[in-house]
Amino acid sequence: QVQFMESGGGLVQPGGSLRLSCTASEMIFRGNTMAWYREYPPYAREHIALITSDGVAQYVYKFKGRFEISRHNGNNTITLQMNNLKPEDSATYYCNTRPPSPTAPWGQGTQVTVAS
Repeated sequence: QVQFMESGGGLVQPGGSLRLSCTASEMIFRGNTMAWYREYPPYAREHIALITSDGVAQYVYKFKGRFEISRHNGNNTITLQMNNLKPEDSATYYCNTRPPSPTAPWGQGTQVTVAS
């Protein structure tokens, strides 16, 4: 059973914007802090931002100001608005709980490529 479904990635030019979405199963989503992560091999998956069930957002410092996380409890969805994208933002983006669920498998992620 798919627990996380990410979408919204694509190819964008440097300086552009993308809005990613993630829909999670209700069992995973309800009451849990949700987060965005990204991975660019060979580097480890890194945390970007989290949002609590009450809608309080926190960001890893280097993403603050360019990325914005939001939460929509009515449809078990979180989004990540990414602005002023840079080539180094190219990665596969994932959502999960924070900390990551020990039982639910990661989703397929959504690929973001920033290139001219």
